[in-house]
Order: sequence, then structure tokens, then C-alpha cells
Amino acid sequence: MRSPDHTNHRDVSGGSGLAPYGAGTLPTGIRSRLVPGINGLTVHLLEAGFESADRPLVMLLHGFPELAYSWRKIMLPLARAGFHVVAADQRGYGRTTGWDPSYDASTHPFGFLNVVTDTLTLAAALGAEQVACVVGHDAGSPAAAWCALLRPDVFRSVVMMSAPFSGPPALPATDDGSAPLSPAQSDDALDAQLAALGRPRKFYQRWYRTREANDDLMQAPQGLRDFLRAYYHAKSADWTDNDPRPLASRSAEDLAQLPTYYVMDRHQGMAATVAAEMPSEDQVRSCAWLTDAELDVYVTEYARTGFQGGLQGYRRYVDPDCVADLRPFAGRTIDVPSCFIAGRSDWGVYQIPGAAEAMRDSACTAMTGFHLVDGAGHWVQQEQPEQVARLVAAFVREHA
Repeated sequence: MRSPDHTNHRDVSGGSGLAPYGAGTLPTGIRSRLVPGINGLTVHLLEAGFESADRPLVMLLHGFPELAYSWRKIMLPLARAGFHVVAADQRGYGRTTGWDPSYDASTHPFGFLNVVTDTLTLAAALGAEQVACVVGHDAGSPAAAWCALLRPDVFRSVVMMSAPFSGPPALPATDDGSAPLSPAQSDDALDAQLAALGRPRKFYQRWYRTREANDDLMQAPQGLRDFLRAYYHAKSADWTDNDPRPLASRSAEDLAQLPTYYVMDRHQGMAATVAAEMPSEDQVRSCAWLTDAELDVYVTEYARTGFQGGLQGYRRYVDPDCVADLRPFAGRTIDVPSCFIAGRSDWGVYQIPGAAEAMRDSACTAMTGFHLVDGAGHWVQQEQPEQVARLVAAFVREHA
């Protein structure tokens, strides 16, 4: 239960020096505002169901390359189901400010421990002692998982979407006393194996950690707009070559079965990788889940901020300090009610072999559902919002 909202906030519908948020595409009933003083950030958020102070809070954490705007299609259905629904531009994204956009900035503020602090602080600023459910998609999925694992007293249930959570990193010890490989060393070993394939490849997350990644996306030869259109298309159910399935192992040979937007040709950046999958004009016109006007919102925001803030999230997986922060929680499980939602055409479910099984078998002790939504790829809450909203609302009503 939350107290009445006396948060110091500023509406950014048009008074922040930026164009009105969403350029007229934001559904009526969703407001855009800034909340300062959030763990060093001024957080931009979208909000629905805010009219009454007694609604349970549902927090939505987006992924890459997304924004709070990525939740626009399910916010009102969740508000109609009785919830106060908040989606923030995460640290590194959109109109949230207070983070360093340079590649040479410390990755540590983007580590999961600090992201949990961001989310806790925002909930407190909204007057919530508890969060009925924290929902995360893509990079927001492990962030939501860490919220539930570290503070189950606050985050009373969790929905993970598109990216399975396999649990905290293991302690740095082995049965024979030898030093295990660090995440960075494991990353190097896999990269060498992929490079040695007959068709040399590289894992997209490693490439996203490189200095050149942001410039590759921002200076895409096809232009930023066509890069984003092709990227969203290729990872959606609209790209008919998406036929995901579990992989036998994390060997280079097995990972090479993934589409090139996950295991890239070694000589190409991401802009060139997805350029080959640019949808036709007819496909763009028929894309009801992401119209040109909606795409323009992403183009406008990323043209202003760049991608580096979001790309920092990939670096935390090998940053020694970020990894060390999480090791004390080795073996700890998510014990609040949990469920998983993804598109049936989403390779993200299987990009880390064994992660989905570990999530269901060991990382989550109260997992009540594993849902693969027909007609959706990676952007499940945008491609099939009605189904996703129904699944989330039913889960929260029953378990939170």
C-alpha cells in the first residue's frame, strides 16, 4: 500500500526543453514525469493508474535498445486491472539523467546491486513500502530477478521476460583447489572458439562491450532509423527465419546455430548484420506493433543520448567489481512467486544454453508459470500486449 503521492516531480510532457514525450503516440491515461533524487539520478518515468493512492505498485524494467516507452501497450490494461503501473527509463537510457555517457566511465554504477538500489529508491520515492510485482524484459529481466532475490520483503513477486535468470554467480572455488575461470576469461575462451570456426563468428554481447559498438550503431550506413527498424524486425516474429529451440551446449559449434544478431559474423558490426534483414515497405506498413510514428520515438531518444548508457549493461557481466558484488549471494534463490514470459519466436530464451532449465529447476523455488506467447518474438510486450497484460495481471492478482 502506498501513501498519497507527494513526490517532488516535474511533468515532461513539454516543459523540460525537450519535445513532448512520445510525440503524440503515448496513450491517453499515461503520464510522463521526472523524479529527482533517485540514487544520484533524475528518473524519467511513465505512469498509469496513479489517480488513487491505495493501488498496489507494479514496476516495469525495460531492456536494450528500449525505453520506458516499450511498456506503453500494457500499462493501461494493468491499470484497469487495479494496479499503479510505473515504467522508468533505466540508468543509461532516455530522459533519465545523472549517469556518465562516456565509454571510459566506470561500469560499476551499472552493476546489478546499484540497479536494485535505483529501483528500491524509486519505489520509496513513490511512497511504496512494497512492490506487488517487479517485471523485467531483456536486460531488465535479470535486474528484476536481482530485486526479488535481494529484497523479497519489498518485491513480493517477479515476472522475467525473454531472458531467463539462472541464479547468482558461483563462488570462486573449485573441488580440486584450482582457480576457476573468471567471467572475463570465460568470455575470452568462447571468443577464441568462435573465431576458430570455419565461418568465424563472435558473440554479440562481447561485441557490445567494445569501444566501437556505440559509433557503429549511431553512424550506421543505413541511418539510425533504418538500423532500429531492421533490428526490431529481425528479433520479432515478423522475421520468419526465427525458429528457436534449445541448444545442446555452449560450444562454439552449437552457438553458431543462433541467428547472426546473436552470434555475429566476425568481420561485421551490428549495423551491417541487421541491414540484410531490413523489412520491405509492405512489411513496414503492415507492422501494427511498431508503427513509423512509434519507431520515431526511439529514433528521437537514441539520436539524443546515443547507446553507450545501455551498452554499459553488457560490460557489468565481466567487470570484476560488478561480479564480486554478486558472489556473496551464491546459492541464494528467488523464493517469492515468479513466472517467465517470452515470445515463442524468441531466440533469447535459448541464447544461453541451460539458463531456462536452471531458472525453473534451481534459481526460482516458487515459479508458477513458463509462458511462450504465440505470434511474438523478442519484443513480446509490444508484439502481443493483450496476451502479456492478461498473463501479468492474472499472476499478480493470484500471487502478490
